[in-house]
Amino acid sequence: MSVRHFILFPDTYLDSVLQMSGTRAMEQVPGVTWAASAMATLANIETLTARGFHQPEIEQAKPSDLFVAIEANDDPAIEQAVTQAREVLFAPRTTVNSTREPAPRSIDEALEQQPESTVAVISVPGDYAALEAHAALARGLDVLLFSDNVSREDEIALKEHAAARGLLVMGPGAGTAHLGGVGLGFANAVGPGRVGVAAAAGTGAQEAMSLLDRWGVGVSHVIGLGGRDLNADINGRMAALATGALEDDPQTDVILMVSKPPAPQVAAAILDREHSTPMAAAFMGIAQTGPRSGAVVSDTLEGGVVATLDLLGREAPDLFAIHGPQPSDVIDQLDARRTSIQGLYSGGTLCYEALVLLGRTFPRPVYSNIPLEKSLGLPAPTGASVLLDLGEEEYTQGRPHPMIDPSLRLDMLEQLVGDPDVAVVLVDVVLGYGAHPDPAGVLAPVLTRLHGSGSQVVAYVLGTTRDPQVYERQVDTLVEAGCMVTETNARAALLAAAIAGRDPGIFRLPL
Repeated sequence: MSVRHFILFPDTYLDSVLQMSGTRAMEQVPGVTWAASAMATLANIETLTARGFHQPEIEQAKPSDLFVAIEANDDPAIEQAVTQAREVLFAPRTTVNSTREPAPRSIDEALEQQPESTVAVISVPGDYAALEAHAALARGLDVLLFSDNVSREDEIALKEHAAARGLLVMGPGAGTAHLGGVGLGFANAVGPGRVGVAAAAGTGAQEAMSLLDRWGVGVSHVIGLGGRDLNADINGRMAALATGALEDDPQTDVILMVSKPPAPQVAAAILDREHSTPMAAAFMGIAQTGPRSGAVVSDTLEGGVVATLDLLGREAPDLFAIHGPQPSDVIDQLDARRTSIQGLYSGGTLCYEALVLLGRTFPRPVYSNIPLEKSLGLPAPTGASVLLDLGEEEYTQGRPHPMIDPSLRLDMLEQLVGDPDVAVVLVDVVLGYGAHPDPAGVLAPVLTRLHGSGSQVVAYVLGTTRDPQVYERQVDTLVEAGCMVTETNARAALLAAAIAGRDPGIFRLPL
């Protein structure tokens, strides 16, 4: 029988990275079956209650309180997990140096220590994020708003405030930016170049910057807009400012805009406006592609980056390169009963792009937790194809994002081993700052078992040679595990459709 333990730390805020580190440390203790260190937001408290935590302190918890919650097989495991959590969460964070100033506790204190700052990175609970962002804007700082759970009304007010001051609000929920050669959030390590990226999609920004770097172009800046910026109510408020800033930047020769499907009127306003700098757009799932008066439009990330290279007079590399076995060989060896595709993604934009392409090329229904016209919602019937974005809130409440902590995906992959219906398992491996130090190495054992049980694993590695995890090493690890690794995320989705649909030609379809 499982043992539960709950500790509340009133009025104690730790940033999301530390919270995730504490969770990971506890989950690594033998005998611990579930653990979380997080802020006591309403959503997190609901998660605890649903899991059977009913301690009196939970009812009095506030969003400004930190909690540690553990489920384990026995009391010794609980005790060890608590010790691990305390060591990680409350370890000293400064060196012994009497001349070092104490860590700032406000924006004003930070500016006193570092008056040349131009950007504020804000990662506090959503209830307080807008207030802190307004304070940063009032002091003349651009804002990377990492926090989510910020209301649409607050987002509009923030972006109107920023526009009035000629500043940027990147977010809310903006996890990636690369400004002046400095990566922020989940950025990849890329070289300087002539392309400026404006992205209303986190892993979409990472995919764009990584492909541009790997294909020898590099980036000038990457500006995150927040995933809702091109929605009708937000109305592209930051897209307009970001593209204007990139047009004025002497280091930017081409602009690439990335987004999930924007509101039609917002897309038209962006794409039909005359731009002083050539523009390409990767608007996934958008109905109309091709030239517009102000931009070249594609409905995939791959297509958007290829269009950017065309504007620069550069050719794309071999898009059809595959590390590992070839499609025809895999199809010949695949049991005829295996017809489904199972995709477990850590990057939401990558999952979305795969759904768009499977909806276009795969003859059977695909189910997903991402709403898309040609995909069906959950639950899925037995034997159906399913693509899941494991970064969605239903999978991250009370636990780290799958880019950081692969444990949930490992469990779900393990459940697919030996499933007689599965033809292809699709996975993404996202590299960069903040991501797991060796994601392919952690996934490899279970991917090897999947391959050995009769399923083919198709993987895509989002990253660069410069990333701490090193792109080539990650690819080699996956190939050794029996995976097929493609050049782009789009080609991974098409390769899965080609194998499961027994039609090798799908992989080489033009985008």
